[in-house]
Amino acid sequence: MEIRPIFSALMRSKVSMILIGVQVAMTLAIVCNALFIIGQRLDHMNRPSGMNEADTFYLGSSGFGQGFDARATIREDLATLRQLPGVADATVSNSVPMSEGGWSTGLSLQPKQKTSTADTAIYIVDDRALDTFGVNLIAGRNFKPEEIADVTFGDRLQPASIIVTKALADKLFPDGDALGKSIYMGEDPPTSTIIGIVDRLQQPWMSSSSIENSTFVPAFMPYGNSSRYLVRAEPGRRDEVMKLVEQKLSESNTSRIIGKVHTMEETRGEAYAGDRAMAIILTAVILALLMVTALGIVGMASFWVAQRTRQIGTRRALGASRSDILRYFQTENFIITTLGLLVGAVLAYAFSLWMMQSYQSPRLPWYYVPIGFVCLWALGQLAVLGPAMRASRVPPAVATRSV
Repeated sequence: MEIRPIFSALMRSKVSMILIGVQVAMTLAIVCNALFIIGQRLDHMNRPSGMNEADTFYLGSSGFGQGFDARATIREDLATLRQLPGVADATVSNSVPMSEGGWSTGLSLQPKQKTSTADTAIYIVDDRALDTFGVNLIAGRNFKPEEIADVTFGDRLQPASIIVTKALADKLFPDGDALGKSIYMGEDPPTSTIIGIVDRLQQPWMSSSSIENSTFVPAFMPYGNSSRYLVRAEPGRRDEVMKLVEQKLSESNTSRIIGKVHTMEETRGEAYAGDRAMAIILTAVILALLMVTALGIVGMASFWVAQRTRQIGTRRALGASRSDILRYFQTENFIITTLGLLVGAVLAYAFSLWMMQSYQSPRLPWYYVPIGFVCLWALGQLAVLGPAMRASRVPPAVATRSV
């Protein structure tokens, strides 16, 4: 098929061609970057916490009255929880992953170091924490009961031993020899020795740039009259254990309030609600853009078919087959789409550069644009197919009478 007649026809309809081309260009630029952002959000949402989320839940306890003894209550509660049917293990902790609240500190390799070597979340726990959290100990050992220090809230934490995540261990000691090494929790002595390394445990804060840098500190430190209990149920028994735990703790001490029970799955859902909403909104925007672009192509092609009825009939009278007419409109659409896509490719990378500079977003991977080319080419061909089929069915005689 001759390309020159197609270009000549397009030059006579510059406004329509430019409008569709701009629409295709903007669609490519926005869709590529939106898909990339959605991919980032999904990656965030699918990050493993390092815990056994399916069987684990937590709840808070707040005592009231002058006679309330927080330390004695916590010990009694833990003893009660650990003997309940269906409970695999229980511990007390100042925070849990993905809860958006907790403690953090800097770790240093030298005393008086002005800038810490790594930042870490602090989980203040006992010797049953590793089993309750469900983390995987890949090196070293767990805490011993005698290593759990009795600390008053507000005192400086000075643990002789700590357990860290692999990500934190690699940050502190890139050579991979963190086990047995001593570090400074803050600027001053004493040092803390790394006695164990777990595979993974997320920090409570989802926006943290070092989200897998976490540290277990062995200490018993009530926070006023409040405490947070983490409970891991036996597989498949979480829901029934949650009800039993809430009931037993309420009955065991009437001088406190038992807070809402939260599953780790609920906590994950709340932590990533913003990412999920962003992904849904951008998906809706992408679908709307693709629909508008497709409808624009359909409308333009239908208009041109109606406008060129006599021309189509003349071509049919001169021997053009239905497939020739069909191919003409598909080629015309391919040319317009390609011109729009070339402009859209520049816009896509320009948008990506702007987001990198404004929001520290990663660079758009190169392969998004070629994939976008293929998808929009296919969309254009599908959109023009209906009007092109109608054009190919115009009989020569009818086209002649339509002058």
